[in-house]
Amino acid sequence: MGRTNPTYRDFLGRFEDRCQPFRRALRREYKPAFDEIFAEAKQHADAAGYLNSTDPEFAVLLSVLVAQQQEIQTLREEVQD
Repeated sequence: MGRTNPTYRDFLGRFEDRCQPFRRALRREYKPAFDEIFAEAKQHADAAGYLNSTDPEFAVLLSVLVAQQQEIQTLREEVQD
C-alpha cells in the first residue's frame, strides 16, 4: 500500500519553491532570515512528517514556532547568567 499523502519533505521543497518570488522581493538584509525559516522547518521534518497533516503548511509554521521558542529560551538563559 502506498501513502495517501506526499511526504512532508517533498511538500517542503515544493512550498519553498513556491515562496521564491516572495524571497526575491525581499530586501537583501531579510533574505538570510527567510532562508533560516526553511532551515528550521527542515530541522523538524521528522516530527512534521509524523504529524501527517492534511494541511502541511501548518506543520511548517509549527516547526518554525518551536525553533523560535527554543531560541528565546536559550537567550533568556544567557541573559540570566
